Amino acid sequence: MASTTDYKIDFTTFYNVINNELKSTPTTRAAINPSTLAPLPAVPVSTKSDVDAAVSAAKAAFPSWRDTPIEQRAALLNTFADAIMANFVDFASLLALEGKPPAAAQFEVDFAVKHLKGTAQLRLEEEVVEDNEEKLVKIRYTPLGVGVGIVPFNYPFFLGLGKLGPAVLAGNAFIWKPSPYTPNTALKLVELAAKIFPPGVVQALSGEEDLGPWLTAHPDIRKISFTGSTPTGKKVMAACANTLKRVTLELGGNDAAIVCEDVNLDEVVPKVALGCFNNAGQVCVDIKRLFVHEKIYDQFLAKMVEVVKTFKFGGSEDTEGAFFPPVQNEMQFEKVKDLFSSIEKEGLKPVLGGEVEAEAGKKGYYFKPTIIDNPPENSRVVQEEPFGPIVPVVKWVGGEDEVVRMANNTDLGLGASVWSKDLERAERIAKRLEAGSLWINTHQDLAPNVPFGGFKESGMGHDWGLVGLKGWCNTQSLMTRRSGGMF
Repeated sequence: MASTTDYKIDFTTFYNVINNELKSTPTTRAAINPSTLAPLPAVPVSTKSDVDAAVSAAKAAFPSWRDTPIEQRAALLNTFADAIMANFVDFASLLALEGKPPAAAQFEVDFAVKHLKGTAQLRLEEEVVEDNEEKLVKIRYTPLGVGVGIVPFNYPFFLGLGKLGPAVLAGNAFIWKPSPYTPNTALKLVELAAKIFPPGVVQALSGEEDLGPWLTAHPDIRKISFTGSTPTGKKVMAACANTLKRVTLELGGNDAAIVCEDVNLDEVVPKVALGCFNNAGQVCVDIKRLFVHEKIYDQFLAKMVEVVKTFKFGGSEDTEGAFFPPVQNEMQFEKVKDLFSSIEKEGLKPVLGGEVEAEAGKKGYYFKPTIIDNPPENSRVVQEEPFGPIVPVVKWVGGEDEVVRMANNTDLGLGASVWSKDLERAERIAKRLEAGSLWINTHQDLAPNVPFGGFKESGMGHDWGLVGLKGWCNTQSLMTRRSGGMF
């Protein structure tokens, strides 16, 4: 096995990766750096024949990869993780150009690699459900075949590797379909993977809006793992129905955070504020709705405004420690502008920010972080997922039943958190919340050994952990009759 020093790659030209070969296409396109609006290096625009070639290569690679012992598959994932770190500076710099300040890009690369290494430690064992003189019954988990990861623009590095790792560890062949807004890092990651994995096991295709439908319709693809908006997730699910593909959907979130009256404001407010504005609100499990007990509401709100004023927003060229980025693309920028327009239309009260226009002096897709003081429960900023830097702070008046009702008053159910010194009370409240991930005195706390998925219209199935790993497998029962009759 070559050392990681052999895994340095060039970061100036970008190709599809099909059967471990770098492939160009007749047509190319360029994504946009959201902090400067400058085009990034050109990437391929895949054709349907490229899709067919990649699926054919994956299908051919699958039997051998399926039969490769899991310890060898895990070892190659670890080698891949080490190879990424050998290119850490280049990957972080490229990721910054796709929409983040350097410090945030470096954090994402580091977190993603640690998550990948954690995934490589997972193991699915056969489960014995009956073992007696008459019969032995086992439950086995066998890989599906060819899988596709459709990856969003907000955390393209982490979320892409978060799909690749479990898929490949479970014994599947994997095709990475990046967002058209952030294709460059994905193509380089898979170019690097081609130096490590057998041909056809890990591939990447970039393209326009027609690429996703070609993949969801392809009869030889066995699973689609999609992260993105709820409306698009519904389209993916409908498209996969014709071929009965397995589907994992990690969709929108409108996460509630419930803050009890006993918290230490100096400790809790900075954590909650970060949970609201991480990645400028462009995280599915950012805190989107804050419910703060009336006894501490005024103090909490004042402290939060004070903290958020210290947050530094910046782009790819920032050298002064900014961690909060612009909105990633023009489409999302226009959506956030529309939501900001509801502030005036609905007569809401911003205590920080609130302007519809992008931040003065910035060329890219910037908004000032915005906090809305106690908006009505039916206001758009409470009911809709903003996916931008705006958060409503709602006064919690009444008992636990009322705050639980408000928190659950949404069609989404991805994550939720409760903040209190009284851990018994916090857990009692948390267990009543309709969300797939619950946290107490933290939020967005993700780990490779913990399943992640949503309730209601926040998705189907799970990523990560043994539950997520099983999602990349068929469940198979194996019964051995030792004695007695058939029935």
